[in-house]
Amino acid sequence: MKETSMALSLSLIGFVMAVIWGGPFIRMLKHFKIGKLIRLEGPKRHMTKMGTPTMGGLMIILPVLFITVLLNFVSLVGVNLFGNEVFVPLITLVLFGILGAIDDWEGIRGPRKQLGMRARTKFAFQVIFAVAIALLLRYYVGVPQLFWPGVNQVIRLDPFYVPIAAFMIVGMSNAVNFTDGLDGLAGLITATALAAYGGIAIMQGQDTVARFCFTLVGALFGFLWFNVHPAALIMGDTGSLAIGAVLAVIALMTGQWMLIPIIAIIPVSEAVSVILQIGYFKLTKGKRLFKMAPLHHHFELLGWSETQVVQRFWLIGLLFAIIGIAVALA
Repeated sequence: MKETSMALSLSLIGFVMAVIWGGPFIRMLKHFKIGKLIRLEGPKRHMTKMGTPTMGGLMIILPVLFITVLLNFVSLVGVNLFGNEVFVPLITLVLFGILGAIDDWEGIRGPRKQLGMRARTKFAFQVIFAVAIALLLRYYVGVPQLFWPGVNQVIRLDPFYVPIAAFMIVGMSNAVNFTDGLDGLAGLITATALAAYGGIAIMQGQDTVARFCFTLVGALFGFLWFNVHPAALIMGDTGSLAIGAVLAVIALMTGQWMLIPIIAIIPVSEAVSVILQIGYFKLTKGKRLFKMAPLHHHFELLGWSETQVVQRFWLIGLLFAIIGIAVALA
C-alpha cells in the first residue's frame, strides 16, 4: 500500500508539472511557428490539423527528467526514492526524444519538409541506441531476462537477450510512432500500458520501475490535457519515439516483455498493419489490404469519427492491459 501511494503521488506531481507549463510551452511553439505539416495523402479531415504546434513530447520528457533527477539527488540525504537503475529508462527517454525532436524539426524547417529524417538514418540511430540500452539492461542493471506465466523462476536467454531486447526497443519505438496519428490516441494507449506495467512492477517489488512508470503516466495525462480532440498540441516524433522505446525498456526491466503484444495490443496492431499493407502491396503489385495504414486510418476511411476511433481503440487497449496483468499474476 505504501508503494502504491508513493507511485500515485509521483503520478500526480508529473501531471501537475506538465499542465502548469503546458500553456506557456504551446504559446512558445506558436511564436516560433513550430507547427505540424500534414501530408496530402492522409485523410482529408486531417488538413484541419495543419499548423497545430508539434514536438509536444517535450511537455512529457522534461517534467519526468526534472522529477527523476531531483528525487535521485534526495538520496544524498538518506531518502531513497529512486535506485540507480532508473537512469536506464531515463536515458532511453532522452536519447529517443532527441532523435524524435531532430526528425520533427527536419520535417518543419529542414530541407525535407513534411518528411523529416530519412528513414534509414533514423532507423540506424534507433538500432545503435537500442543495442547500447540492451547492453546496459543486461550488464549494468542485470534485469530478469524473462518471466513465463506459471513458471516461478527466471528463464535465461543468453546469448540471445541483447538482440531480442534491442529488437523490442526499436519495434515499440516505431509502433507507438505509427499509433500517433489521432488526437489523444498515442497518449491514452501508452499511459494505459505503462500503468499496467507499473502495477506489475509493484507486485514484483520493483519500486524504482513502478515509480518511474507512474511519473511518466502522470506527465502523459498532463500532455493529454492539451492533446484531446481538438488537439492544441501534437506529440510528434519527439514524444512517440521516446515513449515507445521506454515502454519496451520498462517491459524488459520487469521481465514480462512477452506480454507486450497483449498489454500494448494497439501499437503492436498498428505496426503489424503497416507491415501487412506494404507486403500485400508488393505481392499483389499495387493492391491494398487496408484502405490505409496504419490501422486507425483504415477505420477513419470506413466512416468512424476520430473520437470514435480513439475511444474504441482505448477501450480495447484497457481491456487487454487488464488481461496482461492477470496473465502476469498467473
